Amino acid sequence: MLDALIEKIYEAAFVPDHWSEVLDGINAVSASAAGTLFLFADGRPVRGRTSGPLEEFLEEFLASDTLAFSTAVSRMCAVQPASFVDVDSFLTADEIDQDPARIRLRSLGIGAHTCTAIAMPTGELSIFVFQRKIGDESYDRRALEQLDRLRPAMARASLIAARLGLERAQGALAAMTAMGLPAAVLSASGRVQMTNRLLDDLPSLFLPTAFGGVAIGNAEANRLFQQAIGNVRGTTNPLVSSIPVQASEGRPPIVLHLLPLRLSAHEIFSGGDILVVATVPNASSLVPSPSLLAGLFDLSPAEAKLAAALTQGMSLKEAAAGSNITVKTGRTYLERIFAKTGTRQQSHLVALLKGLDRFPRS
Repeated sequence: MLDALIEKIYEAAFVPDHWSEVLDGINAVSASAAGTLFLFADGRPVRGRTSGPLEEFLEEFLASDTLAFSTAVSRMCAVQPASFVDVDSFLTADEIDQDPARIRLRSLGIGAHTCTAIAMPTGELSIFVFQRKIGDESYDRRALEQLDRLRPAMARASLIAARLGLERAQGALAAMTAMGLPAAVLSASGRVQMTNRLLDDLPSLFLPTAFGGVAIGNAEANRLFQQAIGNVRGTTNPLVSSIPVQASEGRPPIVLHLLPLRLSAHEIFSGGDILVVATVPNASSLVPSPSLLAGLFDLSPAEAKLAAALTQGMSLKEAAAGSNITVKTGRTYLERIFAKTGTRQQSHLVALLKGLDRFPRS
């Protein structure tokens, strides 16, 4: 069931009218009554999509000052949870009672909330919120873990949705241009079908291979890239889909994201199977450093905190102590971070993350 839902999540990135169906599907697996996707960007109005029961509320919410005065919204934007959390655990009873958004939702029969924040490498912020009916139980650990299994697909889909402005992509080249991101469309075998000008302008990123294939000049990044192509080809939930590529002469370090093109998105991109998007991280005022790391590499909150501490020059022992975990647990987190960032040594990890700190800020 989750595989089919993940396919629809990726499809909705390019066909926004399908977000309501996707959110309803996530509602079903999480025993939620409603779900909403919010997109935030510096200097732009907040945008959103929701499932049927809250469509009228969302229009009212985005058009009024309710958003600015909602304690729950401002608290979650500040905390930016990098996994799904019980929103009520971050609020006092008085804050829940007096929050204007929660008052309106209670009148619609909505009670417990869970949400996650996804920091876009390009500076935007997406927040997914799911709610249960008044009288239903709060979200327990099992429900939150089920949602977290879908979170990587939500992250990559919302990256595209944020760039397309929740508008439908019309044709492969137009879609890639509209995203404003360097991108390429590959076949399931890894053969290049088309690229856009922004990708062509990145020197030394890709190298042509036999039979129309492509490789990355950096050996370690290429190993992960080829593995990711195989994963996308074999499953809807690839193990490695965000790949760091170190800087080279004339090019800053970047991160490549691989998105499977499923269902209608497959047709939009002229029968392509894989979309490769290159992002130059740009930490806006909406996205603090640990959240940026989590958004780039699917790190858990604990992993992102540890990685950020190591980047600041702390030893593993010091970083573990700062996170109130044992050194043994810290080593476990570090092994997971290595796997997700494509590094194998702590010095290589720190060098990569310090390179990200040198990206321009907006």
